[in-house]
Amino acid sequence: MTQQMIDQAKSVMRKNDRGSYTVPTHGLYPFQWNWDSALCALGFAHFDEPRAWTEIETLFAHQWEDGMVPHIIFHQMDDGYFPGPDVWATGRTVPTSGITQPPVAGFAARRIFDRARDKALAASKARALLPRIHAWHQWFFANRDPKGTGLVAIIHPWESGRDNSVDWDAAFERVPTEGVQPFTRRDTSHANPAHRPTDEQYKRYIWLVQKFRSLGWDNAQLHDASPFQIVDPGFNAILIRSCVDLADLAETLGESEIATQSRAMANKAIAAMESLWSNQHGQYLCYDRAIGALVDSASIGGILAAFAPIPGARAKAISDRIEVLAKSCNYLVPSHDPTAPEFDALRYWRGPIWLIVNYMIADGLERAGRTVMADRINRDCLRLIEQSGFAEYYGAINAEACGGDAFTWTAAMVIEILSAQEIAA
Repeated sequence: MTQQMIDQAKSVMRKNDRGSYTVPTHGLYPFQWNWDSALCALGFAHFDEPRAWTEIETLFAHQWEDGMVPHIIFHQMDDGYFPGPDVWATGRTVPTSGITQPPVAGFAARRIFDRARDKALAASKARALLPRIHAWHQWFFANRDPKGTGLVAIIHPWESGRDNSVDWDAAFERVPTEGVQPFTRRDTSHANPAHRPTDEQYKRYIWLVQKFRSLGWDNAQLHDASPFQIVDPGFNAILIRSCVDLADLAETLGESEIATQSRAMANKAIAAMESLWSNQHGQYLCYDRAIGALVDSASIGGILAAFAPIPGARAKAISDRIEVLAKSCNYLVPSHDPTAPEFDALRYWRGPIWLIVNYMIADGLERAGRTVMADRINRDCLRLIEQSGFAEYYGAINAEACGGDAFTWTAAMVIEILSAQEIAA
């Protein structure tokens, strides 16, 4: 059964392979997405190491001069997705979006390097990527933490990867909709509209894009110009983990300056994460920088914080928190508390399960010694695949397949989980 599932997952990845990059799935997402690519590389690494490195190299070939790595690269024209390059209008030779996504590439590069069978290839590829990934991390702290708090803010919900999370609701109300140019969504022609963000949310997404476009995509201005400034613990945890992993990789490759700088950024951020902890919720919370207050919304972002090397007591509390969530759903880990009134079982990030987040939570808990919960989460991932195939995401109660199908990063996570189990055995 294990090999059959791995073979099916490889087939999904090959189907979505465009040679030097993958698309998340046919139709719904026809371009290269930032954190999708980095996580897909983990899957490729188990059966095609050169292809894994190529995936990350293609992503960083489109890094901006200031260090930012955009969240979408529009390699080929396709009018099946909105907003396309004409809406972003970033002026790049190869069109890209003008915002970023969770910086998981540092983690991915280190993991692929550590497991590499071709050590010479891995050393060569990692050495070339090292300064590029480091520049991206530095960009975050320079442009998204202007007051030097140690934590970075996202300025658009799409940057988080958790587009319509309950965490953003209150802050999103401050984003206007006046002046938004008429548009036609494409996502709802590929996926059930009940599984997607609402039209009202889309208007606010586009208002922010238009606002940033009016400023010429000048990253020195965008943070302060955005009415949406959220410090997301899950996003910061990914950045912290990537900084730590990049520091380790740099040390191995003899790049001591990058190692020292990466370690310093990570240590400052780990200490600052304590400001997001909520004893009441038993997890981390988002912080709304625009109003200077924590967001009273206990979603998956505060649990994903376990991906970073947080204190052991915090990791235990998060494991305990997941135990509580397990009482109200049949599969772990729901993207929002099923007992909360805002829970929406099948609507994107307001309740459903995402394997990529499960994978990162389990990885962090395992590192923290919480192996029982980590194993439980990984088993639930495989149960979901057996029940509903390689979907974009899943219902936490009845395992419904939601969003796109034959999804690349879902397949990559299955290969990661099953291959890691074989390695451990």
